[in-house]
Amino acid sequence: MPRIAVVDYDMGNLHSACKGLENAGAIPHVTDSATELEQADAIVLPGVGSFDPAMQHLRARQLEAPIKQAIAEGKPFLGICLGLQILFESSEEGQEPGLAVIPGAVKRFEPEPEIAIPHMGWNQLQYTQPDCPLWQHLPPNPWVYFVHSYYVEPSNPSVRAANITHGSQTVTAAIAHDNLMAVQFHPEKSSTAGLQILSNFVQFVTTQQRSNYLSITS
Repeated sequence: MPRIAVVDYDMGNLHSACKGLENAGAIPHVTDSATELEQADAIVLPGVGSFDPAMQHLRARQLEAPIKQAIAEGKPFLGICLGLQILFESSEEGQEPGLAVIPGAVKRFEPEPEIAIPHMGWNQLQYTQPDCPLWQHLPPNPWVYFVHSYYVEPSNPSVRAANITHGSQTVTAAIAHDNLMAVQFHPEKSSTAGLQILSNFVQFVTTQQRSNYLSITS
C-alpha cells in the first residue's frame, strides 16, 4: 500500500481527502514536514479557500520549495481544487505569486444571466486527454462535484486533461503532465466516479513504485 503525504497548510478538509484515499487503498499521512514529503511515495495537495492565504500558509511552513522539488523529481502528485490553482503563476483572486509549476493564470468566471457563481454542484467532464491515468475505468463524461468561482487557464493547452462547460464558458477542469495531475473538482465528494479517480491515482503511484524498484534492481 503506497504511503501518500497529504499536505497540511490549514486550507482544506483533510479528513475527507484522507478517507477517500484510504477507501482507494492507500495509507494517507497528514503532514506539514518537508522531510515527510520527501519520504512519501506520493503527495496530495488538497485545498479549500482563497489563493493568497493558501500561498502565505505554504510559505510560512517553508513548503513551497519541497513541493516544487518533489514534482520536478517525478514524485506522483495530485492537486485538488485550490491545490490545482496554486500550481499556477498567479490568480485574479489575489496578489500573491503562485507556485508557478505550470505556466498560466487563474481566472474568474465571467458573469452571465442564468448561471450561478460560484459554480457549485455536479457537472460532466469532457476529456481532453482520454488516456490520462485518472480517467481509467470511468464512463464517458462522468459527473463530478464542483465548488469554485475561479478556474485555471494554462498557457500550454496540451496540459489540460478535461474541461467543463458552465453557461457558455468552457474551462479547464483537470490538468495532467507526466507525474503531475490536478483537478478542480472534489473527487472525495464525487461518489463512485470520485472514488475511481482516487483509486486510479493510487494505482498510478503503485505502478511508479514498481517501475522504480525494477530500475534499481536491474
